[in-house]
Amino acid sequence: MQLFVLVLNKTELMEDILHQMALSGIKGATVLESTGMARLLKDVDDMPFFSGLRSMLNQNRSQSNTIFVVLEDNQVETARKIVREVTGGLDKPDTGIMFALPTLFVEGVNKK
Repeated sequence: MQLFVLVLNKTELMEDILHQMALSGIKGATVLESTGMARLLKDVDDMPFFSGLRSMLNQNRSQSNTIFVVLEDNQVETARKIVREVTGGLDKPDTGIMFALPTLFVEGVNKK
């Protein structure tokens, strides 16, 4: 099993992603509101990297959504495909980031 994480900056796409996941049998996701480091740093003028990063970000958007969901190994590619299709690809600026981590154990997951 793997922990799939998606930090989605385009929060308007969250409901569609969750809907497509549910249709594909992916259930039990947790969604949190989140804020990225570059949005929180106030004094970035002395740090060129963060200053450049901030200029690329949509200043009108202050929050992101983060999805956490434990998946069977064979569901990870399905989740990735859904995210790519709904977002048009995470290679676009200020869209998001996704990754998966192997889990050492899982308790409390209903496999129905």
